[in-house]
Amino acid sequence: MEGKATKVKMGLTIVFVATLVTGVLIGKGWDRAVMATETYEELKTFTEVLAHIQKHYVEEVKTKDLVYGAIRGMLATLDPHSAFMPPDIYKEVQVETKGETKGEFGGVGIQIGMKENRLTVIAPIDGTPAERAGVKPSDVILKVNNETTKDMTLMDAVQKMRGPKGTKVTLTIQREAVSEPLVFVLTREIIKIESVKSKMLEGNIGYIRLTQFQDQTAKDMTGALKKLREQKMQSLILDLRNNPGGLLTAAIDVSEQFVGLNRLIVYIKTREGRKDNYESHIKDQPEDYPMIILVNEGSASASEIVARALQDWGSSVVVGVQTFGKGSVQTILPLGDGSGLRLTTAKYYTPKGRSIHGIGISPDITVKGKPTTAVPIRERDLDKNLRDSNKEEMAIPPSPAPEPPAIKPESKDGKKDRDVKSKETKEGKEGEEDDPQLQKATDLLKSWMIFKELRPAQRETHVEKAM
Repeated sequence: MEGKATKVKMGLTIVFVATLVTGVLIGKGWDRAVMATETYEELKTFTEVLAHIQKHYVEEVKTKDLVYGAIRGMLATLDPHSAFMPPDIYKEVQVETKGETKGEFGGVGIQIGMKENRLTVIAPIDGTPAERAGVKPSDVILKVNNETTKDMTLMDAVQKMRGPKGTKVTLTIQREAVSEPLVFVLTREIIKIESVKSKMLEGNIGYIRLTQFQDQTAKDMTGALKKLREQKMQSLILDLRNNPGGLLTAAIDVSEQFVGLNRLIVYIKTREGRKDNYESHIKDQPEDYPMIILVNEGSASASEIVARALQDWGSSVVVGVQTFGKGSVQTILPLGDGSGLRLTTAKYYTPKGRSIHGIGISPDITVKGKPTTAVPIRERDLDKNLRDSNKEEMAIPPSPAPEPPAIKPESKDGKKDRDVKSKETKEGKEGEEDDPQLQKATDLLKSWMIFKELRPAQRETHVEKAM
């Protein structure tokens, strides 16, 4: 594996209906299994248990089901992002890594994780059935259809929530400060993810929102930048809020458009200490205009790579709140029966050599988002989180306390009043109104440009006085 030429997939499982915030590196497998003699000795116990179940269990069970269950249990002891993929899911992942889905998938659009051994919503994806219905971060999914999620793995949950377009899935959700479980009947859709959105704001401020990092993201962003420059853009806001990640290569291609040539963007390091550096190779020098990156607790993985690279190189000011803190890399390995293994194999580090895993990125200017009753979920909140080696960065601010809850009355059928939700959807989430983080960014850039314009005038005044 050498540098940028390596095919690296970060946040690959975003294409699932319910997604995992994760980084994935596609591998061909290891030629030699690293297993000591003592490992084989320990496996004797496993084979004994398997034999007893096959011989004495009250009902007949399939050996494959027992083995697959054991593998899932084994991986569940490691970290939130290592997982076993049965043949059908692994085949789907292979298709998606080749880009054949073009950013589309069938489902309801939820990012999920495990918190305190409960299936928990990290965030709904913008414009999806889950988001429109009012599913919120920190919601605990109790049931998928009529099946309890107790002891259900993330992969199993993903598989159960997927389905053909137009079919329905029922989620029973427990929400903090709501006494009774909420029931959401969601109609599955083909989720089309438009990764780049752009527009010009007042004051010739360019605005680009990246919803995730796909194969075409950097190219599409280049096109968006070109159009904004043609409209006389004087400064830029890059919005990475609620962007769960994506391809590492896309994150590098985006970053290099702002940091300049031969700049280290990120490097990954394995348990053995092997390092792989990823540097910028674009020859064009970045334009010199003020830039702000917006981040929040939903900015993860590849988003954090971009934000920290530009922050470390002084190319941008970061505004918002502490990010998710996803700094590990997963390798996908094929298994002999057509199944696959996604295993955490490395951590990534910022240009200044910092791991953000379980920590996140601290903004240069902290600005809270719109008031919400939801408590944000971050990497450190997930079960069996990896240990972090950067002790000096462990003193981080706690997650912001939620605003006092304002619970709306529910109708008899369990559906909440959607008037406010519908209004928010119509107005758009990218508008400056009711968006304190975006408003702060625009105010900063307007002030920035005012002071920049004052400097020539001040110099002319001094020249006149000298004469």
